[in-house]
Amino acid sequence: MRAGGLGGLARFAFVAGVFALGAWLQARGTLPSILQHRGDVIYLARQHLVLAAISGAMAIAVGVPLGILLTRERFASVAGIVTQIVNLGTTIPTLALIALAMSVLGIGAPPAVFALFVLTLLPVLLNTVAGLNAVPAPLVDAARGMGMTPGQILRRVELPNAVFVILAGIRTALAINIGTVPLAFLIGAGGLGELIFTGIDLMEPGMLLAGAIPTALLAVAVDFLIGQIQFWFVPRGVNPLR
Repeated sequence: MRAGGLGGLARFAFVAGVFALGAWLQARGTLPSILQHRGDVIYLARQHLVLAAISGAMAIAVGVPLGILLTRERFASVAGIVTQIVNLGTTIPTLALIALAMSVLGIGAPPAVFALFVLTLLPVLLNTVAGLNAVPAPLVDAARGMGMTPGQILRRVELPNAVFVILAGIRTALAINIGTVPLAFLIGAGGLGELIFTGIDLMEPGMLLAGAIPTALLAVAVDFLIGQIQFWFVPRGVNPLR
């Protein structure tokens, strides 16, 4: 069967599965219970996205330039040390990291954003370093032989060849970020975790699912969006998917 036929069959199976799940939830009375929280879902989803957007943007703003610096010859000697320091931040359990951030920054959004930033930074940094290090040396030598400056080599040769791997790191980091934001509720930062944890405390499955389902959908949507950017905006010559 052709790939297009398989894709169409998969989409039909997905839609049928969603319809069947909705019918089952409706029959159990869970769907009406979820929908009665739609006002809270919209409000908390905005908080959720703001926390993820700020911390994710910070991680990209720091991780990509830092990764570029660590692949330059003058900083190569400290690349391992810096990577280990960043890796140390991600080896700490997320709840412990949030608690440590709260002890310094207090409660609310600032410690949550900081903890999410630390958690998100490593995939962005590692993929930036890996992507730039994977650029074939003959390409860089040829650019150097043509008289390009280091800045021109970075912009015209290294980054275009590494962008697919860098985007893969951003894709992974943002999906992890979205899925971890619910923990921010524990320190008063809001987000969809408010419905999840309150639903657990009150033993209300409808409230729990009203927070859990949008969280999962947001993570899938962000992963899909970055995947599409990877597919359509990375040129064919350096895009293994095309």
